[in-house]
Amino acid sequence: METLAISNLIEPYQLRCCLVHQRGELIYQYEHANEAVRQLMPINSCTKSILSSLICIAMDRALLPQSDTLIATFFPELKKDSDLRKQSITLQHLLTLSAGFRWDEFGGLNSFPKMTRSVNWVNYVLKQPMSDAPGAKMVYNSGVSQLLAAVLAQAIDVPIAAFAETNLFGPLAIEHYNWKSDPQGLHTGGYGLQLCANDMLKFGLLYLHKGFWNNQQLITKGMTELSTQPFIAVTEPERGCYGWHWWVDSVPVPSKGNDAALAELHYYYARGYGGQFIIIVPALETVVVLTRDQRKKGPSPMELFRQHIAPMLA
Repeated sequence: METLAISNLIEPYQLRCCLVHQRGELIYQYEHANEAVRQLMPINSCTKSILSSLICIAMDRALLPQSDTLIATFFPELKKDSDLRKQSITLQHLLTLSAGFRWDEFGGLNSFPKMTRSVNWVNYVLKQPMSDAPGAKMVYNSGVSQLLAAVLAQAIDVPIAAFAETNLFGPLAIEHYNWKSDPQGLHTGGYGLQLCANDMLKFGLLYLHKGFWNNQQLITKGMTELSTQPFIAVTEPERGCYGWHWWVDSVPVPSKGNDAALAELHYYYARGYGGQFIIIVPALETVVVLTRDQRKKGPSPMELFRQHIAPMLA
């Protein structure tokens, strides 16, 4: 990859860090300040993909039932709800953000801020009216992620962070993190985790290697592949598809041996508000981590990947 060319292109994106790891080695590293890759920072909705991994681990160990399980198993109050559609919501619907609740994260309804100002976030989400049948439509909803966190907490019977330390953070040698909690002390599922860029890279590499790390299968290969499949088309203006709290997409890149032809390079990624990305490109054995201070403006770091890094890698 033309690392000098990338360095010349980074400035408009106002990045904090850029890490490119390919075929077993770190081939590019950018830091806006010394030691930035080791400093904790909010990864925002990349937390969703961390939660997904913990859900997969719990399913692997039969602590959680399979994804077609009705969430009324965990929230029996839904059986009394006047809208019978709530009784057909499954874990799969939560994982793919297609539960059907009426929700507008930061738009007119301002659903996410209202949830965080409520006294009980889980109850707030469960009481929201339905706008669609479960599974009909993907709607970005961090409240649904909090329901998943509540489901996981019921299944493991320990704090989510403690489960993560034992089964994910510990094996990955992630020693420093911060994780917010809701008013009931439940760790946040849709945002709220702080990691450093180096540890975000470890998490991406775990998925690149199908859940295998340092001679341990932390997540089964089948579960890593299942959770990163394109289950449902995303709602505009987003692009691509959504998996189990992972985004899935592709980008056209020059085809080998034919400058005029284009091939589709498939990738999946975790995305956090403000410009935090963990991008896994299986065909190129590559993980790209992009971070930015969320107060920064400018083009999305994803465009740096799609327009410049991906073509250079390919």
